[in-house]
Amino acid sequence: MKGVIKAVENKEILVKKAMKRDAEAFTQLLMNEERKMYYTALSYMQSKEDALDAIQETAYKAFLAVSKLREPAYFSTWIMAILIRECYQILRKRNQVIPYEESELVSKLSDGQEDIVQNLLLRETIAKLPEAYQTVIVLYYYHDLAIRDIALIIERPIGTVKTYLHRARRQLKKELERGYPADEKAT
Repeated sequence: MKGVIKAVENKEILVKKAMKRDAEAFTQLLMNEERKMYYTALSYMQSKEDALDAIQETAYKAFLAVSKLREPAYFSTWIMAILIRECYQILRKRNQVIPYEESELVSKLSDGQEDIVQNLLLRETIAKLPEAYQTVIVLYYYHDLAIRDIALIIERPIGTVKTYLHRARRQLKKELERGYPADEKAT
């Protein structure tokens, strides 16, 4: 327990140093988040080069804005929010749909039924959702983020995130059931 508390204290000290424009402290914070940032960016961008570009741009923007961070304890959530926004911005410029791991979502949304048709149907259905709903579904089911963390990332109240998640699930269920013949409806 003492080790965890010490690590949190050390991280907060690093964040406070970074907020005072200490490049070395900021670099150390990025190194601590490196793996998580890479896999998050890769899940959105689908290529190593694009993921690294998104991370580089995120690091630049975060360094410029770190002095405005309100709560040092939320550095990880804050940097992930910047990264996800950057991924969306790059995808919007390219006019692409946000990618995600269909098999991961199918297993979580439909209790492990990983049929190819279901994967395709789920992918098409999620792509039809409003961007805010897509984001919440991907962050909640694929990235296993808590609702509180999603709220911080998308800068919306927790109640709004719950509403988005509920509406997205309802829309997905409705659309997915519509995609099956009457005798094969998903449960």
